Amino acid sequence: MKRILPILLLLFAFSLSCSPPVQETPKPAADWSDNPWPEIRKERINRLLPEAMRAARVDCWLVICRENHNDPIASHIGGENAGGTAVFLFYLDEEGFHSLVFSPDGEATALDELDIHEEVRRVERGVSTLEEAAAFIRGKNFESIAVNSSESNALADGLSYSQRLQLEEVLGDEARKLISSTDLVYEWLSIKLPAEVEIMRQAAQLASDFQYEAYAMIEPGKTTDAEVAKFLKAKMAEYGVKDAWHPDQNPNVNSGPDRGHSHATDKVIMPGDVIQIDFGVKLYDIWVSDIQRFAYVLKEGENEAPADIQQHWQHGKAGSRVALAAMKPGVKGVEVDRAQRVLMEAAGSEYVMWSTGHPVGYVAHDVGPNLGGAQSPSIRPAAQKELKKGMVFAFDGFHAWKRADGTTKTISVEEMAVVTENGAEYLIQPQEELILVK
Repeated sequence: MKRILPILLLLFAFSLSCSPPVQETPKPAADWSDNPWPEIRKERINRLLPEAMRAARVDCWLVICRENHNDPIASHIGGENAGGTAVFLFYLDEEGFHSLVFSPDGEATALDELDIHEEVRRVERGVSTLEEAAAFIRGKNFESIAVNSSESNALADGLSYSQRLQLEEVLGDEARKLISSTDLVYEWLSIKLPAEVEIMRQAAQLASDFQYEAYAMIEPGKTTDAEVAKFLKAKMAEYGVKDAWHPDQNPNVNSGPDRGHSHATDKVIMPGDVIQIDFGVKLYDIWVSDIQRFAYVLKEGENEAPADIQQHWQHGKAGSRVALAAMKPGVKGVEVDRAQRVLMEAAGSEYVMWSTGHPVGYVAHDVGPNLGGAQSPSIRPAAQKELKKGMVFAFDGFHAWKRADGTTKTISVEEMAVVTENGAEYLIQPQEELILVK
C-alpha cells in the first residue's frame, strides 16, 4: 500500500500538467425560454442512437407512448405530447438508420412538424397503432426487438404489464424476439453531446456561485441550516431554475455530524462548525448539476481553520484530484473508486459508505458507470462498466473523521467532470480552499 500511494500521486501530478485549463462559465441571464433541447434531441437521435443500437446489438427498438402515464424515455424521442397510444420504432437495416412513428391521427400533424423522425404515419381513428406497427415489424424480419422492460434501469422500464400483453398478442410469433432495452438505453443516455456538456457547465457554475453567496449571509449563533437552504431556494426562484432532485432534500445544508442524503434542519450554525452544502439546479427543465461546497465557521480570535480541520480538507481535496486523474476512457468505474480508497486509507480516513461518484445529466443519478464498488462490488454492478468519452460525472473527494462527541463528519467535496479523449476535466473551477465564515 505504501508503494502504491506515491505512484498515484505522481500520476495525479502528471495529469494536472497535461490537462487543459478549466474554463469558468460566465453567469447566464435568468432567461431559459430559448430551449436548445429540440435540436439537441434530434442530434442525439440521429447521431448517438444508431451508435448505441450497434453497441447494444439491437436492430429494432420499440417504444410505446401514451397520455397521463407515459414512458420515462418519452421526452427523449418526441413522445411527451402523446394522447392516444403512439408507437415509436427505431431500426437499422441495409440502408442505415431509420425512425418511424405510428401516431393517432389527432397528434400526427404536430409530431410531424417537429421534424424529429424520418416518417410519421397517421393511423386513423379506431385503428390500432400497435397492430399497424406489428404488421410493419413482421415484414422486416428483425433478429431482435428491444422494448422498455428492465430489472436494473428505471429509464428502460416504461412498458407496462398490460402494454406488454397487448404487444405480445399483436406480434404473434415475432414476440419471441423481444429483448430488454437495458443495454441500449444505457449506451444512448450515458453519452452527452458537447452542447449538453456546456449547459451542464452553466448549471454547475450556478450551483457553486449560489453556495458561495449563501455562506456569505450566515451569522454564526443565529442562522440555521434551514435558513441557508431557504436562501438558496430564493436564488433558484430569482434565476428561474429548478431543483436537480427532490425539492425536500435540495439543498441539503448540514453544519452538524453526517446525516447522509437528508433535508436541512433548524440546527443553529455555531463557531467551530464544518458546513456542507449539497446542491444542484436544473436548466431548461432537462439538464442538472450536483455540486458540494464546504466551509468552516471561525471561532473568536481565529483567522484560519485549525490545523486538524485544514488537514482533513487537504485529504478530501487530494481524493478528488486522484479520482479525476484516474478517469479516462476504458477505465472501469470501480478503478476510479479504488484509486481514492487507497489514498483514504493512507490518510487515516474513517469508513465512508458512499461511492466516489455517479453519472449526472438528465437526473442527478443518471445512466452510466458507477464510480464505486471497491468496498461492496456486489451492490454496484454498474461499477464494472467502462468510462467513455462524453460521459459526465459528479464525484466526491472523501475524508471522514470522528468528532469529539463520537459522531462522524465527512468532507465530500463534490465536483463535476467530463471524460475526454485522453482523460477527464472539471466542468468548472474546483473548490481549492475551505470557505471561512466569520
